[in-house]
Amino acid sequence: MAIIIRMKSITMIEQFIIKALIAGILVALVAGCMGCFVVWRRMAYFSDSLAHSALLGIAMGVMLDVNHNLSVMISCICFAFFLIWLQRKKVFATDTLLGILAHGSLAVGVITITLLEQRMDLHSYLFGDILTVGDEQLWWLFIGGGFVLTALSLNWSSLILMTIHEDLAMAESVRVSRLEILLMLLMTIVVAVSIKIVGILLIASMLIIAPAAARQLSRSPEAMAIFACLIGIIAVVSGIYFSFEFDTPSGPTIVAALAAIFAILFPLTNFFRKT
Repeated sequence: MAIIIRMKSITMIEQFIIKALIAGILVALVAGCMGCFVVWRRMAYFSDSLAHSALLGIAMGVMLDVNHNLSVMISCICFAFFLIWLQRKKVFATDTLLGILAHGSLAVGVITITLLEQRMDLHSYLFGDILTVGDEQLWWLFIGGGFVLTALSLNWSSLILMTIHEDLAMAESVRVSRLEILLMLLMTIVVAVSIKIVGILLIASMLIIAPAAARQLSRSPEAMAIFACLIGIIAVVSGIYFSFEFDTPSGPTIVAALAAIFAILFPLTNFFRKT
């Protein structure tokens, strides 16, 4: 009887580890490709602000009793379009607007969740908990991540041309404004489906660190996207392993693994370039 119970417990552990690895690899693939445009177009602060606004979406989901992924997506889309509207007013600089909207929505989200007086693990939303990912979250990752990767592949050449030179892209009949909106929408999807994995405060690092590390190794946009995905996958696998080994939070450990890879690659690549 004890052997059967032990075998069942081992099977359960294997299942949630496998789910965690699948979820982490999916996030690494999506964030790696999407993050290249975040780095190229200097949208790091936007991605961070978008993640902060997600907490307001979670509060909306709790209040209205709807799926948190859906409510986060709606909240982030509203955030993006409200930012575009304010940018056109040209009252403040974009970074100022991002700071106001990000911290304001984060504060309102925390206050709303507190007033609702419902039990929820706010820590897991802020820092992620990849080890508790269930089947529903995996389906959201498959559908949302698949949509993002498909949209990026179909518009890859136009997005690259727009990133290199917007005027040249417009001369080539590329609809720049539509592509900019598309990028924002795709980033909202990435944030919405990834929050449970690495958390609100850490999702921006997944979008920035892996592509920044990959940039040291790449000579083409496609190579950078591939390397970013590979680096993200290595960080996920090693992060989950070390979180088990040292009993540390999984989300921050994955991000720490990403930072360690960047710290190793940066001096090495600079050294070999000089020699």
